Amino acid sequence: MGIHAQRTRARTPSFTLPLLLAATLAAATASPARAQPEAWPVKPIRMVVPFAPGGGTDMVGRAIAPRLSERLGQPILVENRGGAGAVIGTTLVSRANPDGYTLLVCDTAHTIQPALQKLPYDPIRSFSLIGSMVKGDTVLAVPASLPANTVREFIELARAKPGTLVAGTAGLGSSGHMSAELLRVMSGIDIVIAHYKGAGATMGDLLAGNIHVSGITIQAAIPHIKSGRLKALANGGSARSPLLPDVPTVSESGLPGYNTTGWRGLVGPAGIPAPIVARLTAELRAVLASDETRAHFQANGMEVDYRDPRAFAEYIAEDARRWQQVVRKADIRL
Repeated sequence: MGIHAQRTRARTPSFTLPLLLAATLAAATASPARAQPEAWPVKPIRMVVPFAPGGGTDMVGRAIAPRLSERLGQPILVENRGGAGAVIGTTLVSRANPDGYTLLVCDTAHTIQPALQKLPYDPIRSFSLIGSMVKGDTVLAVPASLPANTVREFIELARAKPGTLVAGTAGLGSSGHMSAELLRVMSGIDIVIAHYKGAGATMGDLLAGNIHVSGITIQAAIPHIKSGRLKALANGGSARSPLLPDVPTVSESGLPGYNTTGWRGLVGPAGIPAPIVARLTAELRAVLASDETRAHFQANGMEVDYRDPRAFAEYIAEDARRWQQVVRKADIRL
């Protein structure tokens, strides 16, 4: 099944928002001599997605890339560099030349991973923040063959068969990982958590019945729910989704306070010249403001949620603190 696991104690670094914001602004105003902002862009841009193809973050990158490319006048090539719950691709971008030709589509794993382990990058200081893009919920889905139709029934089944049900995730530190850990801790059940190298591999085993539950994006789940191959137990967000109005939230289903709403944003390596960051921010904002883009994401269970670099830095710092508290309270270990 391509499962990856580690045995390291979770670490919870502290985040000081004023220092991180100052570092972000300093990075945004840096202008290395090798960069030529006035001529940018003059060649294709690489947009790294730190997950395997087929997941929600990959979909966001591939939806944004052609629209942003049209406005910038250069091709934007999406490159999947998955592995280690987004750490491999994120590290790659953090070390890239800050010339505006390498970007990263980051997501909730960007703020989860620092709470779980020591990283070779800082989620704010190692990057030039361009803007947040969308937010969306996951749905707890199970194979149609599993004898459970609600969260309560799944919990009862897990208690009757301790240590036998398997929750699949797209990788260590992914939003799916946190959804599984929260379900395990808040319900007190004994389940196995299996980490895959991307959402596509997880979905394959979920459909085959090799794993028994997974927190997957709504847009990925809907076709299989409609075909009858999967059942939606509950929405992981704070409110029901208009795409699945009859599916209750996990919080409604007996685990109040459960919330795994995810987000996606766009960043580059720290030190991108301020004029390039400003251009990227302006064009990204324009892309996200279009009715076509909003309709596309709404049809796929996501909502445009734009923040400029300063507001995005504040959001990342706050989300990181939230996951630190979850990891500490749940004593989550990799």
